[in-house]
Amino acid sequence: MTSAGTEPQPTPSPTLADRVLGGWLGRIAGNMLGKPVERGEVWTRERIDAYLRRAGALPLTDYLPEPATDEDRALLRPEWRQCVRGRIHGSCRDDDVDYAVLGLDLLERHGFGFSTEQVGDLWLLRLPYLQTFTAERAAYRNLANGIRPPLTATYDNPCQEWIGALIRADIHGWTCPGDPRRAAAQARRDAVLSHTGNGVYGAMFAAALVSAAFTAPTVRAALDEALAVVPASCRLARTVRRVVSLHEAGLSWEDTLVTLDGETAGLGWIHTVPNAAVLTAGLLYGDGDFTRTVALTVRGGLDTDSNGATAGSVAGVLSGAAAIPAHWKDPLEDTVRSAVFGFDGVRVSELAERTVRLTEAERLSPVVMDAGGTGHAFG
Repeated sequence: MTSAGTEPQPTPSPTLADRVLGGWLGRIAGNMLGKPVERGEVWTRERIDAYLRRAGALPLTDYLPEPATDEDRALLRPEWRQCVRGRIHGSCRDDDVDYAVLGLDLLERHGFGFSTEQVGDLWLLRLPYLQTFTAERAAYRNLANGIRPPLTATYDNPCQEWIGALIRADIHGWTCPGDPRRAAAQARRDAVLSHTGNGVYGAMFAAALVSAAFTAPTVRAALDEALAVVPASCRLARTVRRVVSLHEAGLSWEDTLVTLDGETAGLGWIHTVPNAAVLTAGLLYGDGDFTRTVALTVRGGLDTDSNGATAGSVAGVLSGAAAIPAHWKDPLEDTVRSAVFGFDGVRVSELAERTVRLTEAERLSPVVMDAGGTGHAFG
């Protein structure tokens, strides 16, 4: 209640540092939320909701509950014991967070003008082979056998359009706040080590989406900015626009995803395109609310931990860390478990501070244009 003659003061916008920390916390929390039910061929939307219903956890507003039956317990990924309510003490190790950490290390070592070859060299130096999967493992194997980019992405690699490059993209959005095109250009240089086609476009889209979230007034505005950086005719862009159109037409979240299931059938649960549909639906129907966004995204199925991580990052940037409910942040205990050499046990707050320092240093650096029209800082 305000006194007579006074007006309520508007809530101040989050600072850059608070938005970056929100992105890191959101990515980790969303990843932890989706990790136990990551197997998309087993954990369909229907099965996830049945699990939640048996445990009395619908609507979903917190980390997943303990499994209510032995059958549920047997189907969860083994990491569930570190990821469900009451058992979380810091983040569990996962590639969706490892690549954000590795991306930070890349930019600290090589700056914003890094090359694709330097991405590969850092993988070999910092990332254990057995902690890579699908397209990343194929590219890693090719690197170890002396093959250089871009052949690392195409030689003996059946996963070129899967979701791996998209999950590596957040760091490029966090370090290019409000500059989606530059974020997408950085993400492309990273992605072509292991991906082609929609796999690369997914990384560009995700980086631009995170970048746009720093300044866009709404989720829809951020999505529009992200769509502008990828070819309008590519399947990823057509699928994202389809989700947007169904949302605008007033379809429910469930009906939107059922429609997209039919239109992306046959691509598989780790392919970039159907996962982009789940991510976009979670963001639109979540409408800027952190809890609703990550909950709907994970309930959407497919690659639940990757989608939850990206949705959490976007929602965390939009709201800022201070606005993320405490029950998502406090169990993380400001601690990251990571397979990236030299980073296990690092503080989330330290990662965010280092990200902000990179961003601010880039803003103060003189920039020249290279032959491809991409701006690079000296130094």
